[in-house]
Amino acid sequence: MDAAAKVQILRDLIQIPTVNGNEAAVSDYLARLLQQHGIASRVQPITADGKRTNLIVEIGQGQTDQVFGFTGHQDTVAVGDQSEWDHDPFAATVVGDKLYGRGAADMKSGLAAEVLAVIELAEHPELVPGKVRLLITAGEEYGAPGAYQIKPELLTDLDALVVGEATDGNVTYAHSGSFNYRIVSRGKAAHSSVPTQGINAIQGLVKYIEQEGQIFAELPVDQTLGNVQHSVTVIRGGDQVNTIPDAAELLGNVRPTSAFGNQAVRALLQQTVDQLNETTDYQLELQVIHDFYPVESDPNAWLVQNAVATSQASYPDRKIHAGIDNGATDASVFVKQNPDLPVVVLGPDKAGTSHQRTEHTTISSFLATINVYRDLATRFFAQN
Repeated sequence: MDAAAKVQILRDLIQIPTVNGNEAAVSDYLARLLQQHGIASRVQPITADGKRTNLIVEIGQGQTDQVFGFTGHQDTVAVGDQSEWDHDPFAATVVGDKLYGRGAADMKSGLAAEVLAVIELAEHPELVPGKVRLLITAGEEYGAPGAYQIKPELLTDLDALVVGEATDGNVTYAHSGSFNYRIVSRGKAAHSSVPTQGINAIQGLVKYIEQEGQIFAELPVDQTLGNVQHSVTVIRGGDQVNTIPDAAELLGNVRPTSAFGNQAVRALLQQTVDQLNETTDYQLELQVIHDFYPVESDPNAWLVQNAVATSQASYPDRKIHAGIDNGATDASVFVKQNPDLPVVVLGPDKAGTSHQRTEHTTISSFLATINVYRDLATRFFAQN
């Protein structure tokens, strides 16, 4: 397949709107593409209406028990005010080496590169004595419903996993988890002229926020990921200016690390809520929304070192480095089933534009990343 055909596949994917949904259209497109190259795939519906789907792809001779994994997601974040974009977010506009559009960086470029690498590997079956497995998911941007529905047996035998999120060609070997939660505060309604006859649910949240600013202060520092990051991000409460609100809620996010993981975060928040319930008139409830685990690989491990070397060979215009990130990926869900799984995040250019109105990747990095994925998988089987 020539370069122009590869770029057209990426443009086709960007032109399919998958803003927090409609992944079935991408799954169907990719399934047809793979079938044209003699590669079977399996569409996995994750919603009753069939509009949200995963796609599972596997190639290789299966003569060994080695399994090299790739993963990517089909959904994107919202567009916002489309009139503020310089280029139509779903036109996949090419300007020189840049390709603009929603999902160009996050992460249809990485997804397309993974699919194309699998196609190229399938053309040379001798290079894959074991198996290459591609897990294409729905809903990574919010809640990871697709990742949660990947069957455990597709994860527990993986020997290595590459997440195709855009990284400008660099290699991320560790990233924080993401623990999203809700605090519901229940009080007692009253007229604002007699506020002492009520219990202000908003004030209950204020008490929690005061504690939230302190409880993370002296936690263990992870040697790789550093401090646990935490934020209160949304507050809702009250219906009328002259009524004491009897209900309010806030949303918060914590970025767990291996040194202070998800269960410890949950216990700390629950302890804080319980203490406030026991010592004040407010009644608070902790509700967990999303529970994504941190991912940490040894920076000296085979996968990390060879990912850097392979990427450097395909990106001669820059110095490739290995590092960490505070974002979460579908791997945060997968490592629950395979805690010792070596994982790297590696993908095409994003130039800081993911989720922005200027979102783009570069054609040169997209084409280079196809080679990186193909060559890294080939190296894996050659050394085992």
